[in-house]
Amino acid sequence: MLLAIDTATAACSVALFDGDQLIAERHELVGRGHAEKLLPMIEDLLGPRRPRSILVDCGPGSFTGVRVGLAAAQGLAIGWEVPLAGYSSLALLAAKVQESEMASALQAGHGELFVQTFGGDPLVPRDELSALAPAEAAQIITAHTVIGNGAQALVDRRGYGQAIDALPCARDVHLLPPALRTLAPRPIYGRAPDAKPMP
Repeated sequence: MLLAIDTATAACSVALFDGDQLIAERHELVGRGHAEKLLPMIEDLLGPRRPRSILVDCGPGSFTGVRVGLAAAQGLAIGWEVPLAGYSSLALLAAKVQESEMASALQAGHGELFVQTFGGDPLVPRDELSALAPAEAAQIITAHTVIGNGAQALVDRRGYGQAIDALPCARDVHLLPPALRTLAPRPIYGRAPDAKPMP
């Protein structure tokens, strides 16, 4: 069994799979407070069951949310002695669209968007992750369909395309091809931290 954990955005979700079959899931839009919600959610999901591997969202997304999910996943993987791998929140969103070309756009704070284009079958990234203002993103992201909580801002700025409002959810990880489920379990921040060191 595989335990999937996603806390990279305002949503907090966990899912349990047997192969690609979804056994159970929990999902809640929490905004903040992932640290208080996540472990009770996992306990409720699993009951007496114990997964054989863990897959966790590495971001980009909320700085705190990403770290909460990774810390919990790493602790559980050590305690259960099971393998741990990661995936990108932008790839997971794109996997829900399943078109020849699509882009993911998540709100990144400071008026910016995390954006990346994907395509192909199986799904592959077609460019690098960027954190850009909507006006800048509109100049480089040309895919007609854009998914994520920043999709509407991007489509509105471009003046064309389809925006799908969505957040990453653990129940969708079975849509990711194997090659996109093998990231090292480390944060993908997407841009430099806001905090500056003291001089």
